[in-house]
Amino acid sequence: MTDRVLILGGQGRIGSSVAQDLIAHTQAQITVTGRQVKPEAAVSQKAQPQVEFLALDLADHEGLRRAIASHNLVIHCAGPFLYRDTSVLKSCIEEGVNYLDVSDNRSFTRKALACSEAAAAADVTAIVNTGIFPGISNSMVRHDVEQLDEAERIHLSYVVAGSGGAGVTVMRTTFLGLQEPFEAWTDNQWQLVKPYSDRETIQFPAPYGKVGVYWFDMPEAFTLVDSFPVKTVITKFGSAPDFYNHLTWIAAHIFPSSWIKNPKGVEFLSQVSHQMTQVSDRFSGIGVAIRSEVKGQKEGKPITVCSTLVHENTAVAAGAGTGSIAQLILTDQLHQPGVCPVEQALSTELFEQTMQSRGIQIH
Repeated sequence: MTDRVLILGGQGRIGSSVAQDLIAHTQAQITVTGRQVKPEAAVSQKAQPQVEFLALDLADHEGLRRAIASHNLVIHCAGPFLYRDTSVLKSCIEEGVNYLDVSDNRSFTRKALACSEAAAAADVTAIVNTGIFPGISNSMVRHDVEQLDEAERIHLSYVVAGSGGAGVTVMRTTFLGLQEPFEAWTDNQWQLVKPYSDRETIQFPAPYGKVGVYWFDMPEAFTLVDSFPVKTVITKFGSAPDFYNHLTWIAAHIFPSSWIKNPKGVEFLSQVSHQMTQVSDRFSGIGVAIRSEVKGQKEGKPITVCSTLVHENTAVAAGAGTGSIAQLILTDQLHQPGVCPVEQALSTELFEQTMQSRGIQIH
């Protein structure tokens, strides 16, 4: 039987990148959804008969259930995930359909992980936080942890150039992440950290070089603590060019909090930022860089293990992260009933194989 994959929010930048990865690496029949089917979809469908389009609103619970039941893998790309509940995941569990998402929100991730027992009982493999960060970044950390006898400190840093090739939804996610202080695991205890604080200069590979990064709330901040017995997990994010960092810092620290907590304020900032990146992308590019640094012990000696990745298109890299896991599930190479983050589900061996097959180099 032909594998059938349902991509919710598949007309967005990340969702369409996931679809392109599946076209390149699987024989699956792909259904791409959106609230409305865009006019260019008809042209795309003729060029790519592997893909069909479906108008579907996630608020249409019966339509959603029918769509899920007719597929054997669902990939949830319809963010921002701060505003999403676990209805898609629960429908997948009820219908016995495997599930992936590109979620990047702590509260959503916690709610999804709470469904793990039900997913395991239904023999459903559900993996959250796939994509680039979180996603590929988590697997880079797992690789580094495995090089040590004892890991003590994880430091993840990300930098995105301009818009990253993603849509306005990613801008919304950034500003939503500035709303509240969040818990970070430092020195074996949870401590509140203010978003976009404590600037640190990190050396990334070319073409980025030294970039300022700041505390940012990511699901890895707590899933890595659950996955690995470490004393500290640091997650920091920055933008290139650097003036975007200063603008975001101002939004986090100078603007009245009511602006950031108001949906209209978030939308205004997101739209303005998106328009700005449409100009700056021409000289900054739309790439991404990740640096994973894990400190610990090896044969009784202190050791630091570091992995780096650079990709010219953030959205394409996110598509590869999710698409590679989808490929493994469809080919029965990855079967882990329950709900878990990437680093708990994906072995380093399989991770390296799928990245190599996509020409993504991790140093």
